[in-house]
Amino acid sequence: MTNPLLADWNTPFGIAPFDRISDDDFAPALEEALTAHRAEIDAIAENPAAPSFANTIEALEASGDALDKVLSVFFTVAGADSNGAREALQRDFSPKLAAHQSAISGNAKLFARIAAVWEARDTLELTEEQARVLMLTHRGFVRSGAALTGAAAERMKEIKARLAVLGTQFTQNLLADERDWFMPLSEGDLTGLPDFALDAARAAGKEKGADGPVVTLSRSLITPFLQFSDRRDLREKAFRAWEARGANGGETDNRDIAAETLALRKERAELLGYENFAAYKLETEMAKTPDAVRDLLMSVWKPAKAQADADAEVLTALMREDGVDGALEPWDWRYYAEKRRAAEHDLDEAALKPYFQLDRMIDAAFDCANRLFGLAFAPLDVPLYHPDCRAWEVTRNGKHVAVFIGDYFARGSKRSGAWCSAMRAQAKFPRAQAPVVINVCNFAKGDPALLSYDDARTLFHEFGHALHQMLSDVIYESVSGTSVARDFVELPSQLYEHWLDQPEVLQKFATHARTGEAMPGEMLEKVLKAATFDVGFQTVEYIASALVDLEFHDGAPPADPMAKQAEVLSSIGMPQAIRMRHATPQFAHVFSGDGYSSAYYSYMWSEVMDADAFAAFEEAGGAFDAERAEALETHILSTGGSRDPAELYTAFRGRLPGVEALLKGRGLAA
Repeated sequence: MTNPLLADWNTPFGIAPFDRISDDDFAPALEEALTAHRAEIDAIAENPAAPSFANTIEALEASGDALDKVLSVFFTVAGADSNGAREALQRDFSPKLAAHQSAISGNAKLFARIAAVWEARDTLELTEEQARVLMLTHRGFVRSGAALTGAAAERMKEIKARLAVLGTQFTQNLLADERDWFMPLSEGDLTGLPDFALDAARAAGKEKGADGPVVTLSRSLITPFLQFSDRRDLREKAFRAWEARGANGGETDNRDIAAETLALRKERAELLGYENFAAYKLETEMAKTPDAVRDLLMSVWKPAKAQADADAEVLTALMREDGVDGALEPWDWRYYAEKRRAAEHDLDEAALKPYFQLDRMIDAAFDCANRLFGLAFAPLDVPLYHPDCRAWEVTRNGKHVAVFIGDYFARGSKRSGAWCSAMRAQAKFPRAQAPVVINVCNFAKGDPALLSYDDARTLFHEFGHALHQMLSDVIYESVSGTSVARDFVELPSQLYEHWLDQPEVLQKFATHARTGEAMPGEMLEKVLKAATFDVGFQTVEYIASALVDLEFHDGAPPADPMAKQAEVLSSIGMPQAIRMRHATPQFAHVFSGDGYSSAYYSYMWSEVMDADAFAAFEEAGGAFDAERAEALETHILSTGGSRDPAELYTAFRGRLPGVEALLKGRGLAA
């Protein structure tokens, strides 16, 4: 019987047949897929014909189909619906996959063919996209160590294998700490909590098998608890547990993993001839150098810290009014910021939240995509990997564009955060294939499910990534969708957040969960006026993380990352009552893999562009200007990584942006 992971998927739109796949299928499917891919690679490397773009670069693009199918399913469920069996498989798979990739990048005959095509590039009459794919392929092999020989090549393989193991361990340790901790709440512990937070705590208690409501380490639950709970002692207990993830000692402690990871990255960079890992990593990004990153972050840090310091004084005064002496602490900030928001903006989160129903915000994201790009969304009834998941067919003018899957609710089996991934990316070679795209979030479950304004922003953000995948229109999968420079990839997602802030969008979709009435005009005005509220706090916690990440990789690797973290924070004058958005032991962006390592700054780099890009809409006919929407799709969303990102942005805007629009958008302009 054919393994369902490897069989032809005769399902609607070729969606993975989740109802036929068991955990027992993954290991044998992976072995078979790896064997098949090795044979494909060997055939390319051993081809007696002279190297050409078709028989080498395109052949590489066409290889690995079976492996892609297996891994697309496995990594989807491993991240969003893990269990003991899947965690064990992930630990087993990661070194195997690292070894497989190392064998490909270390295949001397294969690299010789790629190098030959590269040397002959000016004579090949390649299209712009083909030239780009060739450059990226050659560069990727060189940067992975293909040109290394002897002991250096062997050591590179060892490093990659070990980093794969460490990344998996880091992720699983963090998931274990987040899954295992919860704080039961008695009736006396509930003071101050609004109904939506109580409902979420009761739903979490049910999931944990507790007798009553609990606080977990899910961001969508712990954040409102820190905002509203009158119990300072419980806020402190919850915050300290949140802060201690990955640093609790014992088997799930990530501090040694972080130290080893940083040392190995430095060694990897040096083997390739770079001074340090940051120099290696940033070479291929828009920023190019650590100094350029540092300059951007510090230009925003100064006004952000000044704002945060001023805010801390106001919050401390509010705390004194409550009779609390001593310093303003991290578990106090959100509580008193909420009180301040209610007072200064007359905006009560508890009164606001019923207007942000999950289903209506999904409708809002879809409606904006329809008005901007002509996309339509129709529900699909297909088996998926969890009952909470939903799927839609995406069409334009009646033609199939993509399948979109949404997995929105927090659960113990899902890692924290929110992300977008493509189970299948758009391509036209070696065959035409439409994308299957997933948004995964961690919103608190409820009936109905209610979001905070920040949650709604997250939903729009991830859907912006999804649009980048759905509207991709390239030939080769390697440059499809979000396969772009790391400091460019957040542009579409952060740009899409701006449409949530449009009055006409909120007027239509921010409707009350119980009455169905639209948000009152007065409340809507207050929401939009408060959009930059507490921006000092948000900017400081983010930049602190980005700077620590950069300093970890720009220089000698620290033997004690926590000491280095403290040193960096002290050098920039980190406010005492604010913590990094992601402290080192839970900094999955940086340590679960090297995607965002030396590159956490990229959110702000992209924000410089997204603020400037949305200004282009405002300067034209408004948020739904048809000409600007068409230009956005033509020059950015459809092109993937087929052209240099600076060229793409310039084609859309006519120039590269400065930091001014960002500072203005955050309310930090002088």
